Amino acid sequence: MATNYRDLLDKTRSEIVNIDNDQAERLRREGVPFIDVREQDEVEQGMIDGATYIPRSFLESRIENVAPDKDAPVVVYCAGGARSAFAIKALEALGYSNALNLSGGFNSWKISDLPWRVPQSFTPEQRRRYSRHFLLPEVGEAGQRKLLDTKVLMIGAGGLGSPATLYLAAAGIGTIGLVDDDLVDDSNMQRQVAHTTDRIGMPKVESARIAIESINPDVVVNTYQTRLSKENVLDIFAGYDIIFDGTDNFASRYLINDACVLLDKPNIHGSIFRFEGQATVFHPPAGPCYRCLFPDPPPPELAPNCAEAGVLGVLPGTIGLIQATETIKIALGIGESLVGRLLAYDALYQEFRELKLDRDPACPMCGDNRITSLDDIEYTDVGCLIPAFAAD
Repeated sequence: MATNYRDLLDKTRSEIVNIDNDQAERLRREGVPFIDVREQDEVEQGMIDGATYIPRSFLESRIENVAPDKDAPVVVYCAGGARSAFAIKALEALGYSNALNLSGGFNSWKISDLPWRVPQSFTPEQRRRYSRHFLLPEVGEAGQRKLLDTKVLMIGAGGLGSPATLYLAAAGIGTIGLVDDDLVDDSNMQRQVAHTTDRIGMPKVESARIAIESINPDVVVNTYQTRLSKENVLDIFAGYDIIFDGTDNFASRYLINDACVLLDKPNIHGSIFRFEGQATVFHPPAGPCYRCLFPDPPPPELAPNCAEAGVLGVLPGTIGLIQATETIKIALGIGESLVGRLLAYDALYQEFRELKLDRDPACPMCGDNRITSLDDIEYTDVGCLIPAFAAD
């Protein structure tokens, strides 16, 4: 029986599998997960390249998110190999049969000049701001860094874009681009919550920029007070990871779709009408594109916008936040996105319905014989988009 800490440590080490640096490096190259269980201030000084930081106090609750297969190898390390030895015993109690302790820990690894890096650290203010994300195993510090590294382009700073932009900024999306050529109007106040009465007459992109920066100074805001066209859309989209479609007309939706398909960007789509809304994610080939769902735009009289048909003020908030949620999930690589699924919402009956969406093999944009340039499409002034080959 162990009578002191040293005896307990020696006993624990004798009961687990310990590996040296050379063995660990081979496993790292093979993609075996490495878990760093040191304290935060230690990790900020450097960690093994590719390792995941899980504080020792959260190891049991978070390990399955990093190493779900309990029979596969997983390497655990600390500074010198002592704390990680006890961590191995905890993993074995959870059913991990191939947990390996790195003898000598990070100190020995660093002295041996094996791959390590200094992780990007969070400021004390950021640690307070994102503390609730840090507590989520699916997000944590690594996920928050992903959000801060993500660039999202918001097309439209109106009904859908307003609530989504505020929440994406609060969540820590690092770069937000805003595309809108409109000015803030008093009729916007009923639903476009990024704008305020004292900013009536201001460009919406500037008003939204003020709102974002007042919520989160971490966010870099790029503004484009312009209307998208096939002459500028590819250049603007190229610098962003995710495209958010908050527009209210078919011409813009087709243009956004076509540019996203050509650039392989996920298109977070939402639309609203009176008391109803819908949201999905277009990202072929995993699912359909917008043209698969709507091969042709309906006549204008059958698809009036909010200014013509009206809209319940809170409805854009519901749909916009569904879009924002999909944006964050894609940025983090977690959950199941709405690719291939359309979520329809009826506010009057407080009812959600889900419809399955399939790709159309004959789709001119994402099908087997697809268009490869926007120059092949005629975008008319009346909001209809006609493939050039169909207009001949």
